[in-house]
Amino acid sequence: MSAHDKPHGESYTVLTLNSGSSSLKIAIFRIDDHVVKTMSGAVTGIGTSEARLTARTASGEMLWDTRACCINHPVALDTFLKKLATHVDLSGVSAVGHRVVHGGPYYTDAQRLTPRVESDLRKLIPLAPLHMPANLDGIVAARLRLPNALHYACFDTGFHADMPIAAQRTGLPPGMEGEFIRRYGFHGLSYAFVVDDLAERAGKMAASQRLLVAHLGAGASMAAIRGGQSVDTSMGFSALAGLPMATRSGDVDPGLLLYMILEKNWDPSVLQDQLYHGAGLLGLSGLSGDVATLLRRTDAPRAGEALAQFAYQARKQAGALIAAMGGVDRIIFTGGIGEHAPSIRAAICEPLSDLFGIDFDSDANDRSAACITKPGSAVIVEAVHTDEALTIARQGRAVLANAPAQLNQRAT
Repeated sequence: MSAHDKPHGESYTVLTLNSGSSSLKIAIFRIDDHVVKTMSGAVTGIGTSEARLTARTASGEMLWDTRACCINHPVALDTFLKKLATHVDLSGVSAVGHRVVHGGPYYTDAQRLTPRVESDLRKLIPLAPLHMPANLDGIVAARLRLPNALHYACFDTGFHADMPIAAQRTGLPPGMEGEFIRRYGFHGLSYAFVVDDLAERAGKMAASQRLLVAHLGAGASMAAIRGGQSVDTSMGFSALAGLPMATRSGDVDPGLLLYMILEKNWDPSVLQDQLYHGAGLLGLSGLSGDVATLLRRTDAPRAGEALAQFAYQARKQAGALIAAMGGVDRIIFTGGIGEHAPSIRAAICEPLSDLFGIDFDSDANDRSAACITKPGSAVIVEAVHTDEALTIARQGRAVLANAPAQLNQRAT
C-alpha cells in the first residue's frame, strides 16, 4: 500500500519534532491527499530558568509567547504540549515524526521507531555527539507524552546516502574505515525540501539542474545536487566539517589536531568541546557566533574578520562543489544566514560572478528578493525559506501507509 493508496477522505494529524541541544521545534500537520501545516512552535533556552515557548497558527496568528522553567527536553515538551492541548485534541495525533541527525549506515529512509531502531541509533551518538543525545531525548519525551501515537524518524544523512563512492570515501584504507567510517553529509531534510520546492515552483526540469545549495545557519553546509541527487557536500564524517559555523570549527587540518594532542597535551575531550562549542564564528570573533550580532558590531575588527573568513571558506567550498558536478545552473541560499544576511550572500557570490557567469543583482539582494540575479544571468541565484518539518511530514506518508491498522483506530 503506497502513500497515495489511502482511502479518499482519510485524514491523519501528525506532529513533527526537531530536538536541538537546547531547543525544540514543533509543528502540526493534517495529512490526507495533501500535507498541510496547521500550526508551529518552539521552545528555546531549554536548561535555563526561563525558557521561551512560542506558537503560531499557519496563518501567522500568535497563539502564545511565554516563559517557563524547562530543565530538560521532557519537561520542555510536556510544558509545550499542555498548552497545545488547549488548542489541539492531542488524542487525535496519529503519528509523531522526529528529525534525527544521523542514520549511520543503517537508515536512509523514514523509519518507524522500534526498540531495535532506537538501539541502533544510540550506537551513533559518538558520530554526532552534539545532536544525537538531544534527538534521542526528544523521542523518549514524546513517547511519554503521546504513547499511543506511531513514532517515526527522518534522517539528515539520508539525502546523501547515494553520493558517488568517491565522495563517500575518507582517504583512509578500507580496513580502517570499517562499518561506520565514511563521509555522510548532513542537513539532508533541508536539501530535500529545497529540491521539492524548486520542482513545485519552477518545474521538474529546474529541479534536475545542477544546483549548489547553501544551508547557512548556526550549522552551515553546502551541497552539490544534480538531477535531484546529492553529488557531494561540505560536511563529511561529522557535522564539524566544512564551513566554520556559529561555534563549530569547520575543516581543520588533521595534522593540527594530532599536534594539539601529542605536542600541546590537549585532552581529547577538551579539544572536542572546543571544536564543537568554542570555535567557528564565536572563536574567530571573540564576541558571538550569531551572524546578526556580528554584522551589527562594526566597531569590532574581529567581528568583520570572522565574517570575512566565513564568506571566504564558503566561496572555496562553492568552487569545489561546482567542480564536482561539472558546472552549476542555479545557486540557492537557505537557512537563517542564507535567507536573511544579504551582505553574506554578496560576499560569497560577487567574487564568483566572472568565473561562473553570475549576473548578480545587488539591489534585489539588498531587499532580499526571491531571485537575486538579473534576467539572462547564466546562473540563477535565489534565497528561499526551508521547511524541514514539512519534509518530515511528507516523508512520514510512507510510514503511515504501512501502518494502517494502528492509524485507522486514530484517524478521524
